[in-house]
Amino acid sequence: MKNLNKFGIALTVPVLFFGSCNQLKKLIKKQKEIVYNVSPNPIEMHGDSIQFSVSGKFNPKLFPTKVTATVIPVIKYEGGEKELKSITLVGEKAVGSGQKISYDKGGSFSYTSEKIAYEPGMKKAKVVIKAIGGFKSKTKALDPVEIGDGTIITPLLVRHDEKPLFAKDNFVKTVPANQTTHIYYVINRSDVRPSEMKSEEMKNFTTNAQNYLASQWYELKGIEVSAFASPDGETSKNENLAKDRANSAIKAMIEEFKKINKDKNNKFGKEKEQYKIVTTREDWEGFKELVQQSNLADKDIIIRVLSMYADPNQRRKEIKNLSKTYVELADKILPRLRRSEIILQADKKSRTDEQIKTLCKSAPDSLSVEELLYGANLFTDLNTKLSIYQAAEKKYGNDWRTSNNLGAVLLMLNKTNEAEATLKKALQTSNGNPIVYNNLGIVEAKKNNRKAAMDYYNKAAGAGKEVNYNKGIIYIADGKYSDAVSSFGDFNGFNKALAQLLSGSADAVNNTIDNSNDKDLAVSYYLKAIAAARKGNTADVTKNLKLAFDKDASLKQYAKDDAEFLKLKGNSEFENLVK
Repeated sequence: MKNLNKFGIALTVPVLFFGSCNQLKKLIKKQKEIVYNVSPNPIEMHGDSIQFSVSGKFNPKLFPTKVTATVIPVIKYEGGEKELKSITLVGEKAVGSGQKISYDKGGSFSYTSEKIAYEPGMKKAKVVIKAIGGFKSKTKALDPVEIGDGTIITPLLVRHDEKPLFAKDNFVKTVPANQTTHIYYVINRSDVRPSEMKSEEMKNFTTNAQNYLASQWYELKGIEVSAFASPDGETSKNENLAKDRANSAIKAMIEEFKKINKDKNNKFGKEKEQYKIVTTREDWEGFKELVQQSNLADKDIIIRVLSMYADPNQRRKEIKNLSKTYVELADKILPRLRRSEIILQADKKSRTDEQIKTLCKSAPDSLSVEELLYGANLFTDLNTKLSIYQAAEKKYGNDWRTSNNLGAVLLMLNKTNEAEATLKKALQTSNGNPIVYNNLGIVEAKKNNRKAAMDYYNKAAGAGKEVNYNKGIIYIADGKYSDAVSSFGDFNGFNKALAQLLSGSADAVNNTIDNSNDKDLAVSYYLKAIAAARKGNTADVTKNLKLAFDKDASLKQYAKDDAEFLKLKGNSEFENLVK
């Protein structure tokens, strides 16, 4: 049988031949007739280690009956070599223990190596079989046989682009700043008494309205008026009375705004069209609420009457029958229902984005914590973000968000030690917020402490889908490729495509990359080339490698030694590309 090639699909090696005084010599003479295979070929690195299987086959009449053979797989690589555990083969009449190989029928063996820690030099590894034959007291080394060339280390392409989580700000562009006042009326009257316009409530209202008018920070949106009649008269009359009260309130407020709004060009509050009448009715709801809050002796009876009768006239009749209580109602409750309610609708505006950006750089101490956290998001430059979060943490260090966000930026700047210290502070001040756990997981991942990283990620459950993305990176490093694909979820990108390739879905790689923000990365084109190589599409291999090399020339040397492309050795187009 013929020795095929250095890639180790099948190689023939010595046979032990029966029929001579020294069967070992016949073994040496026929050694090329044994077939060895290694699987996978090339061997592969997964989860920081290498493991493979070796098998051998002996045709009938090859293995002499009194011969033994010790087979030793060896990994040779740049910087050293490692001998793996051996397997002993024995002829049918040989002395010693081991796997029997029949002379008449032939035989085979299989062997799975122990896991070997991957070392960088193993990228250019060779798997070699060493064998030592024995006959009686004599031993002889057979010729070494190379059965594998190179180690696939594609999992090491994983991008450590873990996603830190930033705590959100509670900044709002506008805050409701409505102002409310009331005008109260005499029974069955709708005219506004002068005393009502001089009440403390009205003074506060007009003072605030005047301040709003003079300030750039307030947006005045309109004035709403609701008018009510107490439910102690006829319903039809009450409805008309409430409408009259709304109109009289508007007229009185127009006069008031003419006094406080001195800007002739500003018509706010001075024209009837600016007032919106919301409701005019007799106020049974207000009546019920005031009764519930009161100390009236018969308040439970009154509430029961309101629930029993929907007709307002019947309600009034029943309540008036409570003669003593009705006197108290007329004195304490009903006057508060004869009113107009005036609401100045206004929003307090925040600083503009441009103002916040300027102050974030020039005077961060003048900003609130919400403004600083919000302002940092207005910048894309990481160093600018860093300085803002540093200022935020200095002034508002008891707010865990400042320490967390500072730590997150430090992670993005690869300042892992500084990030760790800051995030541990955030963990304390937040009482174990899952967002912080996610970021501490990234710290451990960057230190290659994968178990500790995963422990933190598990504590970060619920913090966001970014946690699962970060887990996916760990899963790739651990060789759990299907778990990685699931964890990446809808995060299309290089890492998900890598996990799909490693889990056996080379066909999914291009689509995942093309529908992501990673589609123009050099490594993305490189991964497409690997996927094409696994599918035997040489044209797509060379096309994507060229695109990858145009973006990152350092990938040429990487590809030259990459076992993913071993089948292209000797292909002129490939060889020219990797020169």
